[in-house]
Amino acid sequence: MANSRKLRSVNLAEHVAAEVTSLLPAHSSILVGLSGGVDSVVLLHLLHKLSARFSWEISALHVHHGISPNADAWAKFCEDLCAELQITLHIERVDIVPFLHHGVEAAARKLRREAFAEQACDFVALAHHADDQVETLFLQLLRGAGVRGASAMPQFITRKGTASLIRPLLHVSRDEILSYATKHQLGWVEDESNANDSYPRNFLRHRVLPLLAEKFPAYRNTLARSAEHFAEAGHLLNEMAEQDAAGTIDGNTLSVEALCVLSHSRAKNLLRYFLHGAGVQMPQAIQLDDMLKQLCSARADTSVCVSCGDKEVRRYRGKAYVFQALGKFDGNLVMTWEGENRLGWPALNTWLNFNPTHGKGISYTKLQRAKVTLRLRQGGETMLIQSSAGTRTLKNLLQEKRIPPWFRDRLPMLYCGDELVCVPGVGTAAAYIAVADEAAVQVELQGAQTGNCC
Repeated sequence: MANSRKLRSVNLAEHVAAEVTSLLPAHSSILVGLSGGVDSVVLLHLLHKLSARFSWEISALHVHHGISPNADAWAKFCEDLCAELQITLHIERVDIVPFLHHGVEAAARKLRREAFAEQACDFVALAHHADDQVETLFLQLLRGAGVRGASAMPQFITRKGTASLIRPLLHVSRDEILSYATKHQLGWVEDESNANDSYPRNFLRHRVLPLLAEKFPAYRNTLARSAEHFAEAGHLLNEMAEQDAAGTIDGNTLSVEALCVLSHSRAKNLLRYFLHGAGVQMPQAIQLDDMLKQLCSARADTSVCVSCGDKEVRRYRGKAYVFQALGKFDGNLVMTWEGENRLGWPALNTWLNFNPTHGKGISYTKLQRAKVTLRLRQGGETMLIQSSAGTRTLKNLLQEKRIPPWFRDRLPMLYCGDELVCVPGVGTAAAYIAVADEAAVQVELQGAQTGNCC
């Protein structure tokens, strides 16, 4: 094994080429995450070395967290390295302080992900290697992670709407990386925090894994295989969830009945799939069990609300809803509309769009009768939405349109003077509806889960 590793360290460029060329088409733009540490320096050097052969366009991104007193020196090192290799470098300065309640490591990861997501490229290349994979697997198992977490880091991730992610060194050990850097006389920076074994990852790296290697020298390979087995099991569970989700998930909603007819384990699997698709921070096992119990066991008229990070899961009319937590709002909010195309609506953390039309929507002429304002529901409002029908209470209209209860007091109501003109997604007063070819406006609540426009 030692000889094969030594041989591979000499031909590491060919090993990486064999690993990733089928995933990285010719002429791809590849952005390398460059911290200045030995791993990212070696990755940049390797991809730069291979770029002429495969017509890749290589650039780099350094995220300046400002945590270390040496952060400016690290950025300068990255600048000099990229200048020497004639590679474009982007330096993103971020403020980590507002996110420190997540912990330093988690906050740094969050800001790095956001920085990479803003860059224009085909692929983001990260320098995670085989030792990182083992450490990640251990950390996930020690947190009690399920199959998805225990599958650790994939080598390649296709992501909708943003660059795909690749880890070309994932099957390369830290020793091989150091050997390559030494052979090519590469310089790098050392993050002093890597020596602090109060961090869980550093504790594993410096104290646990060296001891493990004495008895199980091939632990990297065997644990990598275990991670691959977990990943395969995760794919199977995902396929099962896709089958169970057919006809049960509609946008941000999930049929509660579909959850209730499945076995407990299968229902949890479907719920995980639903939450993951909605971008929810995955709850711990006990929280997921409690959420499932509340969704399926509570009485039909019982209000269910479960918080998951910055999201909320609620139940209404046999469906589970997931959306951004709304927070507090000013119930006395009043805003004046003076013809703008767009107004922020803080009660729902969204926007109101005013789209000019002809012959449909709200008559511009009739809106000239008095001052136009946007208000919140106070109770007792009525509206005549069809001239052939009687006046209806807004409460009945909201119920009829199946507007979830937690949205009802947050919906914007458009008034002309003291007359209620429309509630987006609910209806428009008959007296204000535009006639054929008349200049009009349609009011739309952007991203609303309540309906469309009026």
